[in-house]
Amino acid sequence: MQTTLVINSKGGSGKTTITTNIASYFASRNHKTAIMDYDPQGSSLHWLKMRSNSANPIHAANAATQKGRLIRSLQMYVPENTEQLVIDAPAGAEGVLLQEMVRKADFILIPVAPSNIDVHATADFIKDLLLKGGIRSQATKVAVVANRVRRSMPVYEPLERFLRVLSLPFLTRISDSDQYILAAEQGTGVFEMDETDVAAERKEFEPIINWLNPGADQQPARPLNVVNFGRFRMGA
Repeated sequence: MQTTLVINSKGGSGKTTITTNIASYFASRNHKTAIMDYDPQGSSLHWLKMRSNSANPIHAANAATQKGRLIRSLQMYVPENTEQLVIDAPAGAEGVLLQEMVRKADFILIPVAPSNIDVHATADFIKDLLLKGGIRSQATKVAVVANRVRRSMPVYEPLERFLRVLSLPFLTRISDSDQYILAAEQGTGVFEMDETDVAAERKEFEPIINWLNPGADQQPARPLNVVNFGRFRMGA
């Protein structure tokens, strides 16, 4: 089973949009897919309830921490034959909860919204994730994606410089297109919608799929350059 964790400590980064579109892609390609939602808001689980019975199924696992321990354990069940598990993390995850999610992950995808506040908060979160999250640096792949980007927004050079210091890839920019909103309302994803309507959205999302797809040609991941934290300043 391949596990993808979609996470950012900052709220409003659009984690659920990324989670649901990844899951719907793999489901549409006949992979046995599940979503594990740690967020108490349960947005990914709500999306699954909106999903058509005619669409390829995606298993729902509720891991929200406000549940009782026994109930949470039962609701977190993922079928043994699951091939793709996508985890939707809550904002502000830290400590034991953060480590629990990170331990499950083969891929960690960090969406960041296009604002200076979000960029700085994400940089701080990445530091904590790499230093305190318990990532297996050689085995777990980590990348960042800009989300909810408007066409008029500039390139976020401070974030890109920060990622280059750490040898982390900046995969793509996901627009604030209405097609993602429509997909969310219908319990679907852009790879399940009419291609003529979502060609641009599919193209901008493809770098994420290529990064996650075990059958795609990928460059070997470089070791995370944690030692360079001290010499990087977002305002430099």
